[in-house]
Amino acid sequence: MVYNTLHSIRKPDAAFAGETGDGIAAMKLVTTTQMRALEQATVDAGATWPGLMEQAGWGVAQVVIQLLGTLQDRRILVLIGPGNNGGDGLVAARHLHDAGAHVSLLIWRRAASPEDANRRRCAERAIATYALSDDPELTHLRGMLVGCDLVVDALLGAGVSRMVEGDLAALIATVNAGRSAQDAIRPAVHMPLVVSVDLPTGVASDSGAILGSAIRADVTVATGLVKRGCLQYPGRSYVGTIRLAEIGLTPTHTEAIMSETIEKSTARALLPARPDDSHKGTFGKVMVVAGSMLYPGAASLATAGAARVGAGLVTLASARSVLGGPGRLAEITLRPLPEADWGVLGEAAADELRKHLEGYNALLIGPGIGREEQTRTFLERLLGIETPRQRNHIGFRLGAGDEKIIEKERSDLPPIIIDADALTLLSQLDNWWERLPRERCILTPHPGEMQRLLKVEELESDHVKVAEGAAELWGQVVVLKGATTIVAGPDGHSRLNDGGNAALATAGTGDVLAGAIAGLLAQRLTLFDAATLGVYLHSAAGRLVREELGDAGSLASDLLLRLPLAIRALKTAR
Repeated sequence: MVYNTLHSIRKPDAAFAGETGDGIAAMKLVTTTQMRALEQATVDAGATWPGLMEQAGWGVAQVVIQLLGTLQDRRILVLIGPGNNGGDGLVAARHLHDAGAHVSLLIWRRAASPEDANRRRCAERAIATYALSDDPELTHLRGMLVGCDLVVDALLGAGVSRMVEGDLAALIATVNAGRSAQDAIRPAVHMPLVVSVDLPTGVASDSGAILGSAIRADVTVATGLVKRGCLQYPGRSYVGTIRLAEIGLTPTHTEAIMSETIEKSTARALLPARPDDSHKGTFGKVMVVAGSMLYPGAASLATAGAARVGAGLVTLASARSVLGGPGRLAEITLRPLPEADWGVLGEAAADELRKHLEGYNALLIGPGIGREEQTRTFLERLLGIETPRQRNHIGFRLGAGDEKIIEKERSDLPPIIIDADALTLLSQLDNWWERLPRERCILTPHPGEMQRLLKVEELESDHVKVAEGAAELWGQVVVLKGATTIVAGPDGHSRLNDGGNAALATAGTGDVLAGAIAGLLAQRLTLFDAATLGVYLHSAAGRLVREELGDAGSLASDLLLRLPLAIRALKTAR
């Protein structure tokens, strides 16, 4: 027997990765359709379907053995469903029995068949088998859970889209409730661990949506590759720690998958060099357009975020009456801009700012700038996305020269991060993406801003698909923020940060993230890599804040001093 290679993705509330020393590489993430194609390609290359199932079940069994240690006198209940997921569970049950565990099977809607070789092998070993249909009141199930050390959930796997209901919903509720009751009474001894095969029953494999109800797992063993629904909320809350059991998929095909997790190894490889003979120009210059009378703190947070990730020089450009706002670092330089109204930027401010962008390596626009009509005009003018008619007096013929002026103004701008209010203003313009040069911007919407940009009332539950589609349509890098943040490029490449953290659910943390991305972009990272590293460091700083201060009462400004610590930990991690 060839042992599977096992990897893990920590729970979202685990310790800061820089301190755990897990050292794992990024994991590929797949949709159900992609996974089926990979399995078929592997079979076409010489593998067999029974062989893939054997590898998957063996991998699940190895995870269980690692969790429990010795299996002598251990009681394990395996929940078996009708499809391949149930077949994986039967293989795991056989190996766990052979390793010395007391294994029982609870069968749900899996008809006995002489062609079911894995069920036959369990029967040959006299593994106790029960049918859920023979236990309508679930009395026997509750009894088995009381003395159980571990439950293996092999009921439904990837690709299931129907709602969980009826006897299956009752089974799930009993397993979840039984664990909770035992946790309250005898948590140290009798609470069974739950290990799900591929993903917890009831979690949609592509989106992470909950199909009515779902098993709450301690560990999910992804077979072959991780299904991306495992990392998207609300499903992520049900998945627990993710373990990967390789099943021998063809490497040339898996390498072509363009979605993956953001891990410590990914982020460390992207860190800009810091040579001892450097000077401030080595690490780039950032221009930040932020702040207004209502949101002066946004400017302080965004500029400090850029500085704390190592940018050589950070300049704040804002309306003159806003520049005296609170909390700004002494090291931030200023660029006063003319006001269209009290604290409001307008067309003249855009013209003034353009005169001072030479030599800057990154431009961040949006944190707290407000949503006034004059500010929208400022944004259009600065980005060079005005229509020619806006630039001429009514009644004059439009000429090719007007379009050339706009193209020149676009090319004069450094790479741009568009955030917060600037995204909302952009969403008010029809087909704005057609007037921006491709692959020149990073857009950082939260779900509400993404709805406005896409002009939809509700986003699809698969946020990875949403981000990838928007990045392709707009021709820009998209950072769709959330408990799981998604970085998507226009070429179809996406990276997911598994960093859900209540300490980050507070005003201003998005301003810090935008500033951090801008600071990294100024250090000559590509758009996609600057977004990736910024998201990772922001999340790592958030974990440090949670460890030191807790998940309630922390502030966005608490992230700022932890950003350098996150960078240091990343450099020194093994």
